[in-house]
Amino acid sequence: MKHAFRQMFKSLALLSLLASPVAGQSVTSGPGAVLRSLDKTSGQTRDFELRVGQIQAIGPVQVVLNDCRYPEGNPSGNAFASLEISEQGRAGVLFSGWMISSSPALSALEHPRYDVWVIRCITS
Repeated sequence: MKHAFRQMFKSLALLSLLASPVAGQSVTSGPGAVLRSLDKTSGQTRDFELRVGQIQAIGPVQVVLNDCRYPEGNPSGNAFASLEISEQGRAGVLFSGWMISSSPALSALEHPRYDVWVIRCITS
């Protein structure tokens, strides 16, 4: 019950954040995104560019970018990336949804070793 409430709260908060740029201004989809990964065991971080539809391996974890949106006319503004994250040898997905650059903990990958978050969208 507690987990279901937590998920519902996260979903409502995420919807309000996704809707806020639309209310004041329109959003644009970029052709890709800059993401950052953290290996919690070694402490090593790595930034990488990922184009829509591409797959990036981070150890056994695979990240697929479905879309990256940002406020029109403000590419350095808040980025929203639709990601699907899975792990080799494990059925199903670890994460599927929108991550927000300004609030990475709101909708985060929950993995014992790796973290992934959005830095910004690519505009060209």
